[in-house]
Amino acid sequence: MGILLKRIVLIFTTAVAFSTIVLAVAEPADETRSLAITADYQPVNVNKASAARIAAAMKGVGLKTAKAIVAYRKANGPFKTINELTEVKGIGVATLRKNERVIALE
Repeated sequence: MGILLKRIVLIFTTAVAFSTIVLAVAEPADETRSLAITADYQPVNVNKASAARIAAAMKGVGLKTAKAIVAYRKANGPFKTINELTEVKGIGVATLRKNERVIALE
Protein backbone atom coordinates (compact mmCIF):
# COMPACT_ATOMS: atom_id res chain seq x y z
CA MET A 1 0.00 0.00 0.00
CA GLY A 2 2.91 2.37 0.63
CA ILE A 3 4.19 2.11 -2.95
CA LEU A 4 0.72 2.77 -4.39
CA LEU A 5 0.30 5.85 -2.21
CA LYS A 6 3.74 7.14 -3.24
CA ARG A 7 2.84 6.72 -6.93
CA ILE A 8 -0.46 8.57 -6.48
CA VAL A 9 1.31 11.44 -4.72
CA LEU A 10 3.98 11.52 -7.45
CA ILE A 11 1.35 11.59 -10.22
CA PHE A 12 -0.62 14.31 -8.44
CA THR A 13 2.44 16.53 -7.86
CA THR A 14 3.58 16.08 -11.45
CA ALA A 15 0.13 17.04 -12.74
CA VAL A 16 0.05 20.14 -10.54
CA ALA A 17 3.57 21.15 -11.58
CA PHE A 18 2.80 20.81 -15.30
CA SER A 19 -0.50 22.67 -15.03
CA THR A 20 1.33 25.58 -13.37
CA ILE A 21 3.92 25.63 -16.16
CA VAL A 22 1.22 25.58 -18.84
CA LEU A 23 -0.64 28.46 -17.17
CA ALA A 24 2.57 30.48 -16.82
CA VAL A 25 3.41 29.98 -20.49
CA ALA A 26 -0.13 30.79 -21.67
CA GLU A 27 -0.36 34.10 -19.80
CA PRO A 28 2.14 36.16 -21.88
CA ALA A 29 0.34 35.12 -25.08
CA ASP A 30 -2.80 36.86 -23.78
CA GLU A 31 -0.82 40.03 -23.06
CA THR A 32 0.78 39.93 -26.51
CA ARG A 33 -2.59 39.46 -28.16
CA SER A 34 -4.07 42.46 -26.34
CA LEU A 35 -1.08 44.59 -27.34
CA ALA A 36 -1.54 43.56 -30.96
CA ILE A 37 -5.25 44.39 -30.82
CA THR A 38 -4.47 47.79 -29.32
CA ALA A 39 -1.89 48.51 -32.03
CA ASP A 40 -4.37 47.55 -34.74
CA TYR A 41 -6.76 50.25 -33.61
CA GLN A 42 -4.35 53.19 -33.61
CA PRO A 43 -5.42 54.93 -36.84
CA VAL A 44 -3.03 57.08 -38.85
CA ASN A 45 -4.41 59.96 -40.91
CA VAL A 46 -2.51 59.61 -44.19
CA ASN A 47 -3.64 63.11 -45.17
CA LYS A 48 -1.90 64.75 -42.21
CA ALA A 49 0.66 62.36 -40.71
CA SER A 50 4.40 62.57 -41.19
CA ALA A 51 6.24 59.90 -43.13
CA ALA A 52 7.72 58.56 -39.88
CA ARG A 53 4.26 58.20 -38.30
CA ILE A 54 2.87 56.48 -41.41
CA ALA A 55 5.80 54.04 -41.52
CA ALA A 56 5.40 53.23 -37.82
CA ALA A 57 1.65 52.61 -38.08
CA MET A 58 1.33 50.69 -41.34
CA LYS A 59 2.44 47.07 -41.70
CA GLY A 60 4.73 46.47 -44.67
CA VAL A 61 5.34 50.19 -45.23
CA GLY A 62 8.85 51.46 -44.63
CA LEU A 63 10.09 55.02 -44.47
CA LYS A 64 10.78 55.16 -48.22
CA THR A 65 7.19 54.22 -49.12
CA ALA A 66 5.81 56.47 -46.39
CA LYS A 67 7.77 59.38 -47.91
CA ALA A 68 6.23 58.49 -51.28
CA ILE A 69 2.76 58.70 -49.68
CA VAL A 70 3.55 62.18 -48.33
CA ALA A 71 5.01 63.28 -51.70
CA TYR A 72 1.91 62.02 -53.54
CA ARG A 73 -0.32 63.85 -51.07
CA LYS A 74 1.62 67.11 -51.57
CA ALA A 75 1.49 66.78 -55.36
CA ASN A 76 -2.15 65.67 -55.70
CA GLY A 77 -3.90 66.94 -52.59
CA PRO A 78 -5.45 64.83 -49.84
CA PHE A 79 -6.49 61.24 -50.48
CA LYS A 80 -10.23 61.00 -51.06
CA THR A 81 -10.47 57.22 -50.78
CA ILE A 82 -8.29 54.55 -49.23
CA ASN A 83 -8.02 52.83 -52.62
CA GLU A 84 -6.30 55.95 -53.98
CA LEU A 85 -3.24 54.90 -51.95
CA THR A 86 -2.58 52.19 -54.56
CA GLU A 87 -1.49 55.01 -56.90
CA VAL A 88 1.61 55.40 -54.71
CA LYS A 89 4.58 53.27 -55.77
CA GLY A 90 5.06 50.54 -53.17
CA ILE A 91 1.43 50.35 -52.07
CA GLY A 92 -0.45 47.46 -53.60
CA VAL A 93 -3.79 45.89 -52.85
CA ALA A 94 -2.23 43.41 -50.40
CA THR A 95 -0.57 46.18 -48.39
CA LEU A 96 -3.78 48.15 -48.42
CA ARG A 97 -5.81 45.19 -47.12
CA LYS A 98 -3.31 44.58 -44.30
CA ASN A 99 -3.73 48.17 -43.17
CA GLU A 100 -7.42 48.89 -43.72
CA ARG A 101 -8.08 49.20 -40.00
CA VAL A 102 -5.32 51.72 -39.33
CA ILE A 103 -5.77 54.06 -42.31
CA ALA A 104 -7.80 57.20 -41.71
CA LEU A 105 -8.50 60.00 -44.18
CA GLU A 106 -9.77 62.56 -41.65
